[in-house]
Amino acid sequence: MTIRCIAFDLDDTLWAVRPVIERAEHHFYTWLQQHYPIITERHSPHELIKNRMNYMQQYPELHYNLTRLRKNWLATLAQEHGYTDTLVESGFEVFWLARNEVTFFEGALEALESLSARFLLGVISNGNACVHRIGVGHLFQFTHSSAEAGVAKPHPAIFHQALEQVGISPQQAVYVGDDPVRDIQGAASAGLRTVWFNPEHQAWPGGQKPDATIYHLAQLEAVITTLQQ
Repeated sequence: MTIRCIAFDLDDTLWAVRPVIERAEHHFYTWLQQHYPIITERHSPHELIKNRMNYMQQYPELHYNLTRLRKNWLATLAQEHGYTDTLVESGFEVFWLARNEVTFFEGALEALESLSARFLLGVISNGNACVHRIGVGHLFQFTHSSAEAGVAKPHPAIFHQALEQVGISPQQAVYVGDDPVRDIQGAASAGLRTVWFNPEHQAWPGGQKPDATIYHLAQLEAVITTLQQ
């Protein structure tokens, strides 16, 4: 069936996420030092991140909604240090704004701009990055997050819900992502064709293989053309 839609993962597919999160956590910690100093007097940056991770591990049922999980942690952090919950929304915004300051992989913007002229483009993500805040929302016809879906990738429902927004069947769609399980096997189980973004030339770990593999985003358009045949 003819490909009409290409959907993308975001983190580690269009940009490297680790430096983004590290910078965002630094901005957040600096903000805490200025506005909620009791917290930073008791916790180093590393200790605070460990505190957050330990908290989040207690609530696996909320891992599909990272925004809610982080806000819940902020509310607990405020309470434990004698602050009001006014910390929650302001603290989250500081982190989130920095979390959306990304540096695209080489070739990513060019690929998106070229493909957007021929296909419907979309986002299906477990994270809380926002393409509209980042400034590329005009290239996408839909975005769908795990928080909106109520389930996270690799659950097939998140893919089906996203495609239903634009009236596309799974057989008409391709999903591009870096994670073999959440992205590739998840999308394949939902009936989409798949492209594995593998810039580090890793060996396939096993399980259902992608329909195609790329090592640079500049290869994507040619691969989509091949899948059309």
